Amino acid sequence: MTEEIIIAGFGGQGVLSMGKILAYSGVMQDKEVSWMPSYGPEMRGGTANVSVIISDERISSPIINQFDTAIILNQQSLDKFESSVKPGGLLIFDPNGITHNPTRKDINIYEIAATAKAQEMGISKVFNMVVLGGFLKLKPIVAPEFIHKGLEKSLPERHHNLIPQNEEAIEVGKGIIKPFHTL
Repeated sequence: MTEEIIIAGFGGQGVLSMGKILAYSGVMQDKEVSWMPSYGPEMRGGTANVSVIISDERISSPIINQFDTAIILNQQSLDKFESSVKPGGLLIFDPNGITHNPTRKDINIYEIAATAKAQEMGISKVFNMVVLGGFLKLKPIVAPEFIHKGLEKSLPERHHNLIPQNEEAIEVGKGIIKPFHTL
């Protein structure tokens, strides 16, 4: 099993954190992992993306141009990465801020209203964990106990009290992801 993922959105949406938690979770599950962030000079508000590869086998290169999964959190990222999903692959998007929906017919597309759900929960900071939960429902590439360990590893110790909220958001995400177009 090898899963090549791109997570893309604005800085401040937790794109890099989501990738780091997924990567640490894979490491904790004894998988081979690559985590490669990319962001503009503006830390918040600029575009950010991270590619994550989780595999049972050695990873030959962290640089990839075609992805099994694209997790898209803004229109600019949708415009840039929709065409990079391998045929038969998966695209997950949050409709908040999306003005032109995905159009490909050769991939599975799922929608997750994570922004709205996180606001409804009263904890907008867990938005990225809602998205992560939706992804893990469709592709459970790491087990829940390793996600917990990944949260412990990637969050500063002073924020470990927020781990239960993050885990709750992951479960919420599993319940709200819905098909937009499936093969």
